[in-house]
Amino acid sequence: MNKLKQLRKQKNISSDSFAKMLGVSPKTVDAWERGYRNPKPAAMQHIEDILGAPKEEIFFAAFSYKTSPRQEAVK
Repeated sequence: MNKLKQLRKQKNISSDSFAKMLGVSPKTVDAWERGYRNPKPAAMQHIEDILGAPKEEIFFAAFSYKTSPRQEAVK
């Protein structure tokens, strides 16, 4: 489980509710939680505010130079 999903569950926020708070679809939240996509910077800030954790901690992979699961699948 990635950090985003872990923190969301700790706050007892459903993925549907979280998506509504952020103005995105539940599929988008699922893609973020699976590491297939990263939110835009404004959404990252909003997520940081909702979950009360630094965005660098929540989205460590987005701030590192490792390849994403999708990039690995293409190889």
